[in-house]
Amino acid sequence: MEAKCTMDYSKTNTIVYADYADGAWSELKNTKDDHMSLNLMNASLHYGIEAFEGLKAYRGKDGKVRIFRPWDNAKRFRRSCAYLAMAEVPEQMFVDACEKAVTENIDFLPPYGTMASMYIRPFIICTNPQIGLVVGREFMFAVATTPMGSYTGSMMKQTKALVIRKYDRAAPLGSGSYKIGANYASPMRLGMLAGKEGYASILYLDAKTKRYIEEFSSSNFFAIRGDSYITPDSPSVLPSITNRSLRQIAADMGMKVEMRTVPVEELATFDEAAACGTALVITPVCEIDDRDMGNKYGIGSPDKVGEKSVALYHALTGIQFGEREDPYGWCMIL
Repeated sequence: MEAKCTMDYSKTNTIVYADYADGAWSELKNTKDDHMSLNLMNASLHYGIEAFEGLKAYRGKDGKVRIFRPWDNAKRFRRSCAYLAMAEVPEQMFVDACEKAVTENIDFLPPYGTMASMYIRPFIICTNPQIGLVVGREFMFAVATTPMGSYTGSMMKQTKALVIRKYDRAAPLGSGSYKIGANYASPMRLGMLAGKEGYASILYLDAKTKRYIEEFSSSNFFAIRGDSYITPDSPSVLPSITNRSLRQIAADMGMKVEMRTVPVEELATFDEAAACGTALVITPVCEIDDRDMGNKYGIGSPDKVGEKSVALYHALTGIQFGEREDPYGWCMIL
């Protein structure tokens, strides 16, 4: 494997794709060229008509290759496509494309024991040129892969986050619960500025009242208090597949799962807090600063990750890497 396991894109062998025109999808095709010719007036560039997903493949302890919950990504992808009035990709076509992309690029799947994986990026763009504000007619669905290392270097490293009050991630009835590029563009500048001050992430509050925790710029929020797993319930939060998996694992570990509104002041009561998502898995947060209100919330120990976060992390990654039984049938084994 020539590519390095970083958080940057590394070219692999093949991209799998299909085209949509005249009301129908083509068969899945392969290309070795990750530079494609597009009309510069296509609607994705000008109006943001695009959606994407993120999932991973893992080389297991038993030598088997697993893709984690691709069927759930397929359902969420269809939901995003429907929101933007794009041609919906059939769920089986989505799963087949992911499987084909991993198989075609299997030499780039990192070895077991490195905690590295293969990131799978399915996406759809509108390819027809247009000026009018109308729905697209032609689309390309594609799946690219790249080796991926750990997002923050180590699960054992605590991080800090900054509450953002002057900007909103999404309106209550807006696009926040859909996985589209527009939701990720605006936080990049804020994340860069916060990073210069030592913050690993920014935390958004609800746009209407600024009273309740929503999510981080690229991942869901959860917290632990006693034996409770607590995560925000909001129509403008992305329905994270990682968070859903952790809720199931937490419940089966005997924890009480609370999915509800979470007042920002409740940060003072938590034993543990973390960001969770496909890329992050679990990234612990030991300090959250709310500068506008003059509050600094210390959560747990800055030197040691909380026991329940560690247990959840090992339970989830244990299933993904074939170290533990998968009682939920989450993994697709190639």
